[in-house]
Amino acid sequence: MIGTAIVGAVFLDIKGYPFGPYSPTGTNIGTVEFADGGVARNVAENFGALKMPCSFVSSVDYSSHAQSLRNRLRQTGVNTDYLISAENAMGKWLAVFDDHGDLAGSVSHQPDFSALEQLIAQHGTEIIGGCDSLILEIDMNERLADALLRLAEQYDKKVYVIVGNMGVILRRPDFLRRVDCFICNEIEAGRLFGRDLSVLKPAELLCLLPGEMERAGIASMIVTMGPQGAVYFDARTGESGHCPARPCRLVDSTGAGDAFLSGAVMGLTRGLPLKTAVRAGAKLAATVIQRKENAAPPIEGFFDEFEPSAF
Repeated sequence: MIGTAIVGAVFLDIKGYPFGPYSPTGTNIGTVEFADGGVARNVAENFGALKMPCSFVSSVDYSSHAQSLRNRLRQTGVNTDYLISAENAMGKWLAVFDDHGDLAGSVSHQPDFSALEQLIAQHGTEIIGGCDSLILEIDMNERLADALLRLAEQYDKKVYVIVGNMGVILRRPDFLRRVDCFICNEIEAGRLFGRDLSVLKPAELLCLLPGEMERAGIASMIVTMGPQGAVYFDARTGESGHCPARPCRLVDSTGAGDAFLSGAVMGLTRGLPLKTAVRAGAKLAATVIQRKENAAPPIEGFFDEFEPSAF
């Protein structure tokens, strides 16, 4: 069973944590740790941790770390039948955090997506035709994004988008017209709309969102705002609102946005209304932000408080 198809890149994350206040121009004594990364990979592990059927469609290299990553996903319950191996097919992300756990700087080495393109060319019909819905890391390249969106349209599958560097989206904003729900943060939304949204309060952003979405042709959108929570609007139903962030202790902000997207999309695929799905995203983000791992641990009964029987 394919379940939700999650298509995107795999990264090896190299993360540094200083023991004291971070100095951007000096030497910082601290710890350096390695972790499995990549936004799509994080989402796949979140799905597995919450026992939601999914298949991770991606590529890795031939390293021992890649094999360990594959085994970890399998143990979590993720289908890795479409996780292939090729040279230079896994990226690297070097990140440094300050003493508060916030990202201070990073460098990303992108993987070679040739093998993944070949996989989609050969098995895309099988994957998309057999999945329940598609979560697409859209910033890999335009060819992959267009091919997968075409397949999703052909088989009438809902598409949820992960953004990374915004490169593809800014060149091809028309892709978002083919997406069921677009989830991003206020910085990414600001780049898309050509205005600074980071200075806005949730109510102010919520007032702007319908007009900006109409101009961009976006049907449904969720914008996360860090400690201010998230706002959402669905142009098809008129549903809109603000979901506060859940109080939590910040340990490592890496993966929080991916966890929010995971929880929200899992909620939507379970048939929850948008408002409730956003609450599920906020809950999962608060879980991940309190640990150094990039994804959630197994959580029994995560959706119990959101199901209709809970009200």
